[in-house]
Amino acid sequence: MTKVAIVTGAGSGIGKATSLALADGGYTIVLAGRNSGRLLKVKEELASQSPDKQHLAVPADVTDPASVKALFSTVREVFGRLDLLFNNAGVSVTGTSIEDVPLEQWNTLLTTNLTGAFLCTQEAFRIMKGQNPRGGRIINNGSISAHAPRPGSAAYTASKHGITGLTKTTSLDGRIYDIACGQIDIGNAATEPTERMKQGVPQANGTIAIEPTIDAALVGRAIAYMASLPLDANVQFMTVMATKMPYIGRG
Repeated sequence: MTKVAIVTGAGSGIGKATSLALADGGYTIVLAGRNSGRLLKVKEELASQSPDKQHLAVPADVTDPASVKALFSTVREVFGRLDLLFNNAGVSVTGTSIEDVPLEQWNTLLTTNLTGAFLCTQEAFRIMKGQNPRGGRIINNGSISAHAPRPGSAAYTASKHGITGLTKTTSLDGRIYDIACGQIDIGNAATEPTERMKQGVPQANGTIAIEPTIDAALVGRAIAYMASLPLDANVQFMTVMATKMPYIGRG
């Protein structure tokens, strides 16, 4: 039986690394994201890696309910089932003290990072609970910020704390349908948003410090492990981080 996975935000960074790792683990990948050009490039890499698979690139905006419904309808029509959803799409911004955060920025971060994951989870549930064999797995991209914030990150941190609550409630609501849900909390994977860490970023004590990063492929491998488990086993929370980043003892 074909194992089908949707990866949101699949055009670069963690999404791309995870798509490649999941494909290596036997999944057929549905690449979702707003940048169709990036999606097609990743699809080409997948095709060369696993030419026997029918990988898809589906432009989609997780903040748009109609776009989300269309994405999952396409998966249902083409494959007839969904085994894995990786809720990865998200945005971040440079640090802003809480009193200066524009409401528009707050709304954008919460809508993309949290509401987008919620909308995708709803549609995944509708497919997974009714398919045969029943069930599936949902993995949410949390963050170190789901546990400990950086200075000036009110909106981003709130969105990632919300992801933790969504993960827990999804796990609970999914039990009766054989739907497992876990969360991966990533610290300093080397992607576009972490480029600034090479020049130094603000610390809780007011200093600026360069922070170490890790290869995004390591995160992809960790998610592939979570996805490889049978549905009667679950990694509820996993933290993958640069060993020397300032998290343990942050502040």
